[in-house]
Amino acid sequence: MLTLNNLKSPKGATKNRKRIGRGQGSGWGTQAGKGHKGQKARSGGGVRTGFESGHIPFYIRLAKRGFSNHHFKKEYAIVTLDQIEAKFDSGEVSRESLIEKGLLSGRSKQLPIKVLSKGEFNKALTFNHIDKFSKSAQEIIEKAGGKIQMKEEAKKEEK
Repeated sequence: MLTLNNLKSPKGATKNRKRIGRGQGSGWGTQAGKGHKGQKARSGGGVRTGFESGHIPFYIRLAKRGFSNHHFKKEYAIVTLDQIEAKFDSGEVSRESLIEKGLLSGRSKQLPIKVLSKGEFNKALTFNHIDKFSKSAQEIIEKAGGKIQMKEEAKKEEK
């Protein structure tokens, strides 16, 4: 019968740690697995990532042409009108209400919000502090009798 006092791990389950550079008796003394001399045998020795000895490194050989805007790209949290229609009955659509209803989660809570037109939308909702709307989404909201208050307009009203 197996009880706590006669428990044993199976053979080969545990291994002794390899202690490098602790004398010749250990089997890893003298050069300690680093071979004889050279750059890689020295303390702090070795070469940087991408180093190719006498060759021109690959990252320099690659063509670097054209323009990429990815450094300045602005990311948006995307919400569609059919998602809003499904979650909201009436009232106000803002960042807080979108988070509350589960339409924004994770990283998208901090990103600026953009509303896109997808599907049907027939509810007269007020959109507050939403950063961007597609043109078609803006038209559909206004046709349904909804109002859009952009961030600048909301700031003017507060003053």
